[in-house]
Amino acid sequence: MNKLLTLVLVLLALNCKTPEARRPVSVKTGSFIDASVERNKRLFAHEQISIEKIMQEQGNNYIASESGFWYYYNNKTEIDTLKTPLFGDIINYNYNVKALNGSLIYSKEDIKTQTYAMDKEELFTGLREGLKLMKTGETATFIFPSQKAYGYYGDENKIGSNTPIICEVTINSITQNQTN
Repeated sequence: MNKLLTLVLVLLALNCKTPEARRPVSVKTGSFIDASVERNKRLFAHEQISIEKIMQEQGNNYIASESGFWYYYNNKTEIDTLKTPLFGDIINYNYNVKALNGSLIYSKEDIKTQTYAMDKEELFTGLREGLKLMKTGETATFIFPSQKAYGYYGDENKIGSNTPIICEVTINSITQNQTN
């Protein structure tokens, strides 16, 4: 009986070890990510060449934004009392969307007047950043590379995958958020 009890205790002690981590069945490399990065770099370089060509042809004084798009003011307000929108401000604006070749994709009538709560609602990245640069009464033309426009998916309607666009935007009014 003593031997049986000793054997049981030895078996219990041997079975009480810490769990071992399971190793993955297959090891994935970063090859997909590396290929995607290279593809995106080539896409951006191609778009940038096309955009620079358009800017040279138009002859307007485009400004390169810190956010990665280009713009110029069709109508700039020099009144110092007017402010650019801040978080939560309500912006009433109109815009159109054109392809890089100048063909109209969506007119201002198609899109209608928009109301947007700054940084509280969904809006494609380029337009959201572009609105932050404008004041009431200003009109600006923006050229957005595809990653600042509708990106890989497009708008699932008229704007295709990886399509750079041109938008002419007019701010009708900016209503300040009461907490600003």
